Amino acid sequence: MNNILITICARGGSKGVKGKNIRNLAGHPLIYYTIKQAISWGKGKHIITTTDSEEIASIAKESGSEVPFMRPAELALDTSPTIPVLRHALKICEELYKEKFDLVMDLPVTAPVRKIEDFDKALNLFMEKNPKTLISVVPSHRNPYFNMLEEDSEGKINYSKPNNNFLRRQDSLPVYDMNNAIYIYNSDYLRDEKNTKAVSDNSIAYIMDELTKIDIDTELDFQILEALVKEGVVQI
Repeated sequence: MNNILITICARGGSKGVKGKNIRNLAGHPLIYYTIKQAISWGKGKHIITTTDSEEIASIAKESGSEVPFMRPAELALDTSPTIPVLRHALKICEELYKEKFDLVMDLPVTAPVRKIEDFDKALNLFMEKNPKTLISVVPSHRNPYFNMLEEDSEGKINYSKPNNNFLRRQDSLPVYDMNNAIYIYNSDYLRDEKNTKAVSDNSIAYIMDELTKIDIDTELDFQILEALVKEGVVQI
């Protein structure tokens, strides 16, 4: 299973942070960092950007990515889920390149705090466990078994997981936050149109460093990442 398609999804209609996929961060468009990481890793058979924006496509090509097609408008809406976008990319690429891909590694543009060694470790874990999907995560500081509450229809609150005896967060079952940095899919999972989510009945987690939890969704997220990069706290 060494025929890997690397996908970089970057639609043009971002609203939370306008133009975030190609906004300048520390001297380069944001998408540049993810593309350069994929190129430096060197194990993807093809590195492709799926976008509906000619401007993003141009910058992606300049940064070293292939843009073999333009994403259809119906897959570039605010409400468009990721799995159909990846399924479309896999289908088109297999037709264009006339080959079957074993795996799809999806690298979101908005979570670029990754190391090349993370790609190797995630892939090795995937090969060892042979799941349908792998999702990168960071340990969560909030835990539904201890300090997260839910409100019922009457306005009363209770623990999210009330049927447990944990008295300390440290003793609770481990839970994780998805950090949106690395996803790996068995291609057969994507080809099956019944599958609509990254988490399947056979998914595993690749645990990453806490700093990798930065995922640009707001203007503040962007400013925090930019400050950390300029101060040398993180490297991308």
